[in-house]
Amino acid sequence: MDTKTTYYFVGIKGTGMSSLALLLHDKGLKVIGSDIEKYTFTQRGLELAGIKILPFDEKNIQAGLTIIQGNAFGDDHPEIKKAKEIGLEIITYPDFLEKIVENTTSIGIAGAHGKTSTTGLLAHVLGGVSPTSYLIGDGSGKGVPDARFFVFEADEYRRHFVAYHPDYVVMTNVDFDHPDYFTGIEDVFDAFETLAKQTKKGIFAWGEDKYLRNLDADVPVHYYGTSTDNEFRATNIKRATTGSTFDVYHYDEYLGTYEIPIFGEHNVLNSLAVIAVSYFEKVSQAEVKRELLTYQGVKRRFTEKYVADMTIIDDYAHHPSEIKATIDAARQKYPSKKIIAVFQPHTFSRTIALMDDFATSLNLADKVYLTDIFSSIREHGGNVSSNDLGDRITKGGEVLKVDNMSPLLDFHDAVVVFMGAGDIQKYEYAYEKLLSSLSLKNN
Repeated sequence: MDTKTTYYFVGIKGTGMSSLALLLHDKGLKVIGSDIEKYTFTQRGLELAGIKILPFDEKNIQAGLTIIQGNAFGDDHPEIKKAKEIGLEIITYPDFLEKIVENTTSIGIAGAHGKTSTTGLLAHVLGGVSPTSYLIGDGSGKGVPDARFFVFEADEYRRHFVAYHPDYVVMTNVDFDHPDYFTGIEDVFDAFETLAKQTKKGIFAWGEDKYLRNLDADVPVHYYGTSTDNEFRATNIKRATTGSTFDVYHYDEYLGTYEIPIFGEHNVLNSLAVIAVSYFEKVSQAEVKRELLTYQGVKRRFTEKYVADMTIIDDYAHHPSEIKATIDAARQKYPSKKIIAVFQPHTFSRTIALMDDFATSLNLADKVYLTDIFSSIREHGGNVSSNDLGDRITKGGEVLKVDNMSPLLDFHDAVVVFMGAGDIQKYEYAYEKLLSSLSLKNN
């Protein structure tokens, strides 16, 4: 990395891009970038770091810049075209990340679901015991001088992660998603297997995933899970309103009893993956236990707040498996309260491809509301609406509008879970404002 150049990020507010920008900034490099002017949850960290965010404009592109091209922006983007015209170096996000991967003990976290939470947890645990740089898909990044570890989220979309050759990879699961790119589950698995072939030391894979069980790799695959055929096993799992405890075995060796202050069965599995990686890197399990106890989660993953008598949870869940896990976590922490789901479908293609699975997962809540579909910049319209999904939901399915969140006022001393990967937060904020104003009036 060149300390004399300025790194210009095209699409700096993307979850991976903002993380990478923060990491380079921490390393003392000059960073600037551009993006849409609409507020996103990732930009706060950039602002706090003093990193300038410009509106997209080809006039931003000047001599002396090195361009980092975000995954969402093609060669036809005006800023990329201008950079090509004046002969600037252009590096894609995955290719730049690979440069960092090569210089540390690198651990990539891949999976259709759970990769952000697992990346955050592993970065927290390893960072508590050794110098650790990280890049998390919630917009968080950190660059540490002379880092021993580099923990990073490896995204499968458009096979971006095949640019990487890490020391280790954690694979949390394989599932069909991104139907605008992948042709089916076998195509997704093929991408994961390509990454496995490029991994240098070892893979840690969830052993109850039938696809991962058939993984063909040139390095050892260490399976983790709850069944007896896993190398790392969690047993005696106890889930309570304060978190979960479980015993861990490596084959027949008892490693100890671990406690986590986070919720849902998926977080037990995420923790088990972290314990397995730590074990192979000879990190003290006493230190791992200590760090697990202080983990507070990542942005937009089961983030809670309390307004009037209501508990409001914000979560990035936008796939049926993620919705199921989020509702499961809410039930664990709030077993005696009603769980109301407010879900924003994300992309027309995903809604069409997984319609029945969405309905099944959402029906695990006590009551379900939807918002209009949030379309991707990659899409141009669709022949499906949220009403089509609502027709399949037995626990409700009414479509809310941001200027009328009053149906949610029917609930008291309950939990409302807002889920989605688009702008679901504007619905959440509208509800919070309405709830707060009503509470003030009643007082």
